[in-house]
Amino acid sequence: MTNTTHFGYKTVSEDEKVHEVAKVFHSVAAKYDIMNDLMSGGLHRIWKAFTIAQAGIRPGFKVLDIAGGTGDLAKAFAKQAGPSGEVWLTDINESMLRVGRDRLLNKGLVTPTLLCDAEKLPFPDNYFDRVSVAFGLRNMTHKDQALAEMRRVLKPGGKLLVLEFSKVAAPLQKPYDVYSFSVLPWLGQQIANDSESYRYLAESIRMHPDQETLKGMMEAAGLERVQYFNLTAGVAALHTGIKF
Repeated sequence: MTNTTHFGYKTVSEDEKVHEVAKVFHSVAAKYDIMNDLMSGGLHRIWKAFTIAQAGIRPGFKVLDIAGGTGDLAKAFAKQAGPSGEVWLTDINESMLRVGRDRLLNKGLVTPTLLCDAEKLPFPDNYFDRVSVAFGLRNMTHKDQALAEMRRVLKPGGKLLVLEFSKVAAPLQKPYDVYSFSVLPWLGQQIANDSESYRYLAESIRMHPDQETLKGMMEAAGLERVQYFNLTAGVAALHTGIKF
């Protein structure tokens, strides 16, 4: 019997979810950056800058950026780790990975890129100083398995950083819902000719674990000193944890 999971508000088989998520990102890859700027009013750049600062990358660090998309974090990490470092840009979606790889090359950054599944990372134990995932965890079918894999590949003393949409503060809930379910699909249709992918985005955010639940999941995966920072009243949150 096939296990089921959610794709937005729909219940689908796990295999179907993988296929549907892939379709979303194949569809939006070409317009991903401009849509991020429009949807967040540029705030995603501030959230990512905060994440980069919290990562504390030093020359020579080995860094894994999971679901790295168009490479914003990997680009910054590669510059900070320098020629003695090793920064991997990975994604499960080939269209997104190609965009990210090309952006890095256009900036003169030659860094390894790999098409891979975060739930089955093809890296040895205790390898990376930092692991990051920005706006990718909520699309993963088995989040607990993905978090366990991220911890596995971290060195003792290494840090995991999870930047993701989260539960917005209560006073903003109603206007945020109107924006999410009316404005976002409209923007998606106008800019990317795809309203359904952005309707899924809004739904997937509501189905994602809230701040405290995700903190508990990271602790259950074996991470310690787990904490989170609410960004823009909880529209997004950065969770961090250490492997000891």
